[in-house]
Amino acid sequence: MADTPLPADRPIVLVGLMGAGKTTIGRRLAQRLGLPFVDADAEIEQTMGLSISEIFVRHGERHFRDGERRVMARLAAGPPQVIATGGGAFMDDGTRRLILERCLAVWLDAEVETLAERVGGGGDRPLLAGEDPRALLAGLAERRNPFYAEAPIRVRSAAEPRERVVDAIVAALAARR
Repeated sequence: MADTPLPADRPIVLVGLMGAGKTTIGRRLAQRLGLPFVDADAEIEQTMGLSISEIFVRHGERHFRDGERRVMARLAAGPPQVIATGGGAFMDDGTRRLILERCLAVWLDAEVETLAERVGGGGDRPLLAGEDPRALLAGLAERRNPFYAEAPIRVRSAAEPRERVVDAIVAALAARR
């Protein structure tokens, strides 16, 4: 049960760079609001029957983005829920337009140093394979932040307790009533 009742008439979509905390914060936000949580990347993997890394290797980024757009269209048409997107989802014009029209987008904005610490060596993140995380993230931030800035809500995702970030999102949602 939600301890912070807020009107939720559409999905809340978290956008931002890898390592911003979209999944971690998203789970906690959904719990706080009493809404389901959906990780869009997990939905894509389930739909395509492959991991994100396998999709990139076998079919390329374009194929992945097409699948991502279809999954986001399905999720955006669904009931109110909290959705964590992949870092590149909001860069696709069609996906971004869909999110802005049908959902409430929240940009989790974090410093490159914080992001680099969180993603470490990259693990299963295809864009980080063989790359210096700080340099790659700095370049991604430069290109992507202007798009993320289109989200109506921006919350700093700093190196602090995650509950403070959730509190900031809840306060921003309450201010939109």
